[in-house]
Amino acid sequence: MIVPDANLLLYAYDSRSSLQPAARGWLEDALSGPDTVGLSWLSIGAFLRISTNPRLARDRISMKVATQIVDEWLAQPVVRLIVPGEGHWSHFRQMLIDGQVRGSLTTDAELAALTIEYGGVLYTNDRDFARFPGLRWVNPLAAS
Repeated sequence: MIVPDANLLLYAYDSRSSLQPAARGWLEDALSGPDTVGLSWLSIGAFLRISTNPRLARDRISMKVATQIVDEWLAQPVVRLIVPGEGHWSHFRQMLIDGQVRGSLTTDAELAALTIEYGGVLYTNDRDFARFPGLRWVNPLAAS
């Protein structure tokens, strides 16, 4: 299972970013490929929060457009929503402790735990995920 981090989703829709073409291509390939794509509410919420924020120096979109984009993702046959299960706290707690997490990295720890819980591979452009033991992750933009 491919689990995209919010940063890839954001880059895919930000024409001001030099990473946009690579991220957009990667996302389109993932959504049309054979592998399951697990979207978390964490990543969806971050996409909505950041892509519509008028204070940030990136392409801003309206909430209407942002929610339409999410609707398009969720309509793809390979997409599944991934949500915490009964064992989530065990994974989450391990990521918090073993990853020596503080503050804003808590959300990363939760996404790492969710990815492990589903046996997925996290796709991200954020090296902070290297801190989480047992997390399989890939930076699909590394060659960009």
